[in-house]
Amino acid sequence: MSASAAGPPGVRIGDETVPWPTDDGPSGVVARADAAAGTGTAGPGTASPARLSLVQQVGRSFQGAYPDVRVLADHGRHLVVRTGELPPGVGEGEGLHWRVLPLEPGAVVVDRPAPQRRRWAPGAGELLDTLSEREYTDWLERLTAPHTRHSLRAGFTETAATAAAALAALGYDVAHEEITVGPVGRSENVVAHRHGSGPAPRRLVVLAAHLDAVNHADGPDGAAPGADDNASGAAGVLETGRVLAALDHHHDLRLILFGGEEQGLHGSRQHVAALAEPVRRRITAVVNLDMVARRNTAAPGVLIEGAPVSRALVDDLVAAAATWTDLTVSTSLNPFASDHVPFIDAGLPAVLTIEDNDRVNTDVHTAGDVLATLEPALALQILRMNLAVLAERLADPGAADRGAVRTEPSSR
Repeated sequence: MSASAAGPPGVRIGDETVPWPTDDGPSGVVARADAAAGTGTAGPGTASPARLSLVQQVGRSFQGAYPDVRVLADHGRHLVVRTGELPPGVGEGEGLHWRVLPLEPGAVVVDRPAPQRRRWAPGAGELLDTLSEREYTDWLERLTAPHTRHSLRAGFTETAATAAAALAALGYDVAHEEITVGPVGRSENVVAHRHGSGPAPRRLVVLAAHLDAVNHADGPDGAAPGADDNASGAAGVLETGRVLAALDHHHDLRLILFGGEEQGLHGSRQHVAALAEPVRRRITAVVNLDMVARRNTAAPGVLIEGAPVSRALVDDLVAAAATWTDLTVSTSLNPFASDHVPFIDAGLPAVLTIEDNDRVNTDVHTAGDVLATLEPALALQILRMNLAVLAERLADPGAADRGAVRTEPSSR
């Protein structure tokens, strides 16, 4: 069959391929969607080209708001829908909770890269083995102890102080970076810095997670243990920071625990905006941990989300996962709604590492996001992947070059 006879290529999302539609449903529906978006002139009874759209959402926010929109492919954070079936006003929640983007035939929304192992610098495996599930779990328990870690409540401030003290005890230079949340709210980021041993100019590598939690149904004073979102990521920063504190690294390391993420990435946006240009130029990698301990798939999985500017960093993480973990890896170059986005918007190579396919995780932003729902062993796999790349980026250039030798595809 010829390509023209077969029609446009479909859209790929993970292991699924959604065929490109040959029509877009009732023309009146299409016209209303076009009119709402201000992108069409078609009226009732006028033909409209068939197309698909990508919906990116936090939790199940889009599906909760529009339960009648037919989903053609569901990868949790990413949905594929028919553009003509989107109702008027669909963009009203865009930005904080979801967004809708047009897709082109043949688009890859979520990729499944072939696992490709690499040879790493000597001692890499021993370093990864110093990650401790016991230490990580201890941090999970401490971070989820307050009634809520809402950015504007005392539980957040107390937890930030505890984390800052622990990082200072490890030898980091720690600062409390004041931020605004909304028109009058005040919160903070915890920023911990450790200078490398190499001569200037040194690169700067960043590991980050948001510390705050939220309960949408019950408000700022409702119970918000935020075990997966995002004690899991914050505990990952603290445990990885413990391991890296014992490493004599060549380049500079910065650990950040952001506030105000749940209200619109306030902590990360303000941190990036305040970066001096010489500091921005030194940043070569930003790894963001957000929701890394909820098992949503039969095999443990991770989604690595970046942008074209972070393609090399994504590839390094894919190789690290193949070499050092049993993770099934998905990748996406459509960044959305987490603290890697402000860095990417500034042209910096940043990625999000998040548990794969969170469609079954319905406890996000509720009182039900508790420790009992987590699988710390999954988080440790993701930490191993991240630590391998961070340690390589922090090493002197010669050591990094010697470690970056491709070998055979992994069978994992």
